[in-house]
Amino acid sequence: MNMHRLKTVLIAAAVTTGTLMGGVVTAQADTLDAILKVGESKNDAARQSQVKIDRLADETRDLLTDYKTVMKQIDGLKVYNTRLQKQIDNQLVRLDDIANSIDQVQVIQRQMTPLIIRMVDGLEQFVELDVPFHPEERARRIAFLRSNLDRSDVSVAEKFRQVLEAYKIENEYGRRIDAYKGSVEIDGVERDVNFFRVGRIALLYQTTDTEISGAWDQSSRSWVPLERGEYRNAIMKGLRIARKEASIDLLTLPIAAPEAN
Repeated sequence: MNMHRLKTVLIAAAVTTGTLMGGVVTAQADTLDAILKVGESKNDAARQSQVKIDRLADETRDLLTDYKTVMKQIDGLKVYNTRLQKQIDNQLVRLDDIANSIDQVQVIQRQMTPLIIRMVDGLEQFVELDVPFHPEERARRIAFLRSNLDRSDVSVAEKFRQVLEAYKIENEYGRRIDAYKGSVEIDGVERDVNFFRVGRIALLYQTTDTEISGAWDQSSRSWVPLERGEYRNAIMKGLRIARKEASIDLLTLPIAAPEAN
């Protein structure tokens, strides 16, 4: 009886021990699964973190590239603004000069108008005392200048320019030869003639039939007849030269000798 009970107890202990061992193994397996799951979770979290890090690194590189680009643009704008400021400063100085000039315009106009009037008067007197070539043309020019003196729609600067242009034309007359048609009273009869001018040193005429020639005498301010045979051919040749019908050549012409002062 005791042996039977002992066996029963041993068997029960063995069963109990087996049960306990199975429970321990099961518990250990559950613990391992939990550990593995935690590891996998950590790996997933690490992968997600790496993805975020990579994305942030890319964004950082893009931002750095944008920053460098913007800084280059800023440097360029600084250089441009510096140059532009210099231009603005120069323009401000120019504006001050213009403002000062505008302030002096009224004074200049008051001084210029009397000068222009004196210049027109002087030009008219000069033409009246000069050798009488192109009298109508020169008279019209002076009349035009004088008519503009009282015009309000013509600026003082334009009036002065016109007077200077007239003086320039008169100056050019003294350096050129010229041929033109006109008329001269000869023996009480108005005759058509060809005029030949050599600067201001000689003004001659020849009738269209080349039979009569004459020269202007500045001292007596009158026309003086010339001998037909002496200057007839020279005047004819001079007229052709002035009209560019013949080449330039030496001419024998009646030239008044300069007077000693």
